[in-house]
Amino acid sequence: MPSSISPSLALTLVFAGVLVASLLVRFWLASRQIRHVAQHRDAVPAAFAERITLAAHQKAADYTIAKARFGLLELAFGAAVLLGWTLLGGLDALNQALMAWLGGGMVQQLALLAGFGLISGLIDLPFTLYQTFVIEERFGFNKLTLKLWLADLLKSALIGAVIGLPIAALILWLMGSAGRFWWLWAWGVWMGFNLLLLLIYPTFIAPLFNKFQPLEDESLKNRVTALMQRCGFAAKGLFVMDGSKRSAHANAYFTGFGAAKRVVFYDTLLRQLEPVEVEAVLAHELGHFKHKHVLKRMASLFALSLAGFALLGWLSGQSWFYTGLGVIPNLGGSLAAPNDALALLLFMLAVPVFTVFISPLLAQLSRKHEFEADAYAISQTSGQSLAHALLKLYQDNASTLTPDPLYVKFYYSHPPAFERLARMGA
Repeated sequence: MPSSISPSLALTLVFAGVLVASLLVRFWLASRQIRHVAQHRDAVPAAFAERITLAAHQKAADYTIAKARFGLLELAFGAAVLLGWTLLGGLDALNQALMAWLGGGMVQQLALLAGFGLISGLIDLPFTLYQTFVIEERFGFNKLTLKLWLADLLKSALIGAVIGLPIAALILWLMGSAGRFWWLWAWGVWMGFNLLLLLIYPTFIAPLFNKFQPLEDESLKNRVTALMQRCGFAAKGLFVMDGSKRSAHANAYFTGFGAAKRVVFYDTLLRQLEPVEVEAVLAHELGHFKHKHVLKRMASLFALSLAGFALLGWLSGQSWFYTGLGVIPNLGGSLAAPNDALALLLFMLAVPVFTVFISPLLAQLSRKHEFEADAYAISQTSGQSLAHALLKLYQDNASTLTPDPLYVKFYYSHPPAFERLARMGA
């Protein structure tokens, strides 16, 4: 028996072990969530009893449980697919088939990326369809027709190809031509691309899916404009989005970057909230800008992506990285031939497995930001209005009022209702 194991086998064992551990933890957390919500289904928490009906509370519980149970199935199937792509040789088989058909070079590498994306999308389709046309439909949230769903799918695929393939080609070219520090150049390209998307998305991409009309309610417009002036915030425009043609869920958000920022309200939100409540919700969003949460998150994204590209730059030159994840590098195991698309795909497949356990830290930071934004909103508008708005949104979106505390700490990017209202003193 050998005294040590090879780096390739070590990676295989670590990858499999972490994947199993993450699956067990996530199954355990989801089971806790299902059990906790079910146990509290038959009584509205006392703090909400005056404003939330038992029927609404039970709908939220049933919706939460249905999504969690479906999530367990997705989780198990996703793990099987991941193993199929990696240790069971799926990605290697696809790569070898394309090598035999196209030979090496840029065309083959782009075909590998595109083929992987297409197959992954087809594998995910049944889950997307079930989520939309069964679960969302059952609880009255889905407004999509099959025709509109197909149109969205085709538009998304086309946009992905038109935008994604040139960026992928540029990064692959840098990987093969920019020398030892190609990853630094690739990181710069990736960050520039993300900033460009922030600029062009509101004007060119979002209108392909939804209609955006200027806010016509003069009273609400004046109220919102006065709020933004008090907060020192400038936006290019106030718009209403026809979110109701796809979903009954309500929302409001800022989009764009710099001078291209826009304030967007879902039409469903404006139907559900009073003007003073809309103002409070917007003040919460402005709180994120006041506390520079958006810039902090962008800076974090820049730093994490730089670390990721640096790690990829090192791993792409290690043969054990490929063989340990079930792939034979091109030309009989040689790293002399381009393996850049393989490296990209393996990295994207493996990294999420190893980053599962930092989720609680990111979720905690996000919840902290939400509390800060709530506090800012209360300083600029009525705390009672914000509390009423949040309760309406929790009810209309069927968000459970009784989540499992440990599940919240691991996953929730927003604090649960009872914590947010307690902080407000509501």
